[in-house]
Amino acid sequence: MHPEECLICKAPLEYLTQDEIMECAICHKKESSKTRCVKGHYVCNDCHTQGMDSIFGLCLAETSTDPIAIVRRMMDLPFCHMHGPEHHVMVGAALLTAYKNAGGQLDLEKALREMYSRGKEVPGGACGFWGACGAGISAGQFLSIATQSTPLSAEPWGLSNQMTARALERIGKAGGPRCCKRDSFLAILAAVDFAREQLGVEMERTLPVCSYSSRNSQCIGKRCPFSPAGQKAP
Repeated sequence: MHPEECLICKAPLEYLTQDEIMECAICHKKESSKTRCVKGHYVCNDCHTQGMDSIFGLCLAETSTDPIAIVRRMMDLPFCHMHGPEHHVMVGAALLTAYKNAGGQLDLEKALREMYSRGKEVPGGACGFWGACGAGISAGQFLSIATQSTPLSAEPWGLSNQMTARALERIGKAGGPRCCKRDSFLAILAAVDFAREQLGVEMERTLPVCSYSSRNSQCIGKRCPFSPAGQKAP
């Protein structure tokens, strides 16, 4: 048995094609969602990401220029689950931290708080329902924050959209079903390459070997670019 599916009872999750009003099993808030477990439990995004603010202390104390290493330290914190919307913040936060440490010009604490705010707006399940994985969107948000892009910007606006597109392309080519760890790694590697090419900031680029497959009941095995027996990562 894989130890993680429903956060309440560990039963498998199911995804609906249309929204239904559901009540969070933890805080009892009612809202529209397409996700619940087969026994009917629903956990809202706020409850799913409870404790995520611990990444601020981790990131502000970091000296590494390797965003893969940084995000893996986040993944080891108690709040982080195998899958979930926390990854939509963590990808961008790891990139902002490594970017700053590699010489990128930004106020890290301010940037992290903006990343936290933006990333939390991307709901769980975006990869399947929006056609845009939240990890890829998070990489685009990193670039937007780093370049201070707004809807009225010229070059930063274009670069931010190109960054998201590159991350989503790599995630899409790996194929489904979703794995928040795999997709986070792919988005980060795409962003490391993009920041070097377009911003001239050289973050460390390391290829992770997955240590999470035993927790993922949808693991794609050898098809995963980070499997010990898989393909070479991009």
